[in-house]
Amino acid sequence: MVGSNRFANRTAAGEQLAEELEEREIDPDIVLAIPRGGLPLGRAVADELDAPLDIVVAKKVGAPGNPEYAIGAVAADGSAWRNLEAFRRRGVDEEYFERKSEEKAVEAQEKAERYRVGRAEPDVTAKTVVVVDDGVATGSTARACLESLDKSGAGHIVLAVPVGPPESIDELAAIADEVVCLSTPSVFRGVGQFYDDFGQVSDEEAMTYLSDEP
Repeated sequence: MVGSNRFANRTAAGEQLAEELEEREIDPDIVLAIPRGGLPLGRAVADELDAPLDIVVAKKVGAPGNPEYAIGAVAADGSAWRNLEAFRRRGVDEEYFERKSEEKAVEAQEKAERYRVGRAEPDVTAKTVVVVDDGVATGSTARACLESLDKSGAGHIVLAVPVGPPESIDELAAIADEVVCLSTPSVFRGVGQFYDDFGQVSDEEAMTYLSDEP
């Protein structure tokens, strides 16, 4: 869809995503949410599609001197995505990226273990996996997550998000087997612009969605 939908909150957006996935006859073996903001949506999608819910975690890699400016991202298993344009703009070398990626991969792995509370990482080999987040801007963390799942041998990877700019969605479609995005507005300042309620999701709140299996 190309419209500029607004969403009441993350759960409502997840319910709309679930409806779209059903219409497209996508039947996932598992739903993986990107924490923290993706978990309220993931819970709604997993419940509606009667699938187990788990997580896939990635961390942004920030530029030297400006950690908020993403030059890439890395998943818990070390799968990395590099923003080559950001590399050129910031004069980033590969040695810096590799060093920071190793640090961020450890953080991502620790976060995944904390959220799973002793549960094993799910086996996605040959499975249909739906990856859910509350939206994408540059899509850096989503890219690293998708790369990780591809390396893990997932059979069919679907990225499902409520909103994202057209260029990011097009680029993600080249990585995922399928992308479901409810709205791709041409004027995009940030994901929160399209929600009435886009309050921060704490780790504690996010973890409750994993413990509420259908």
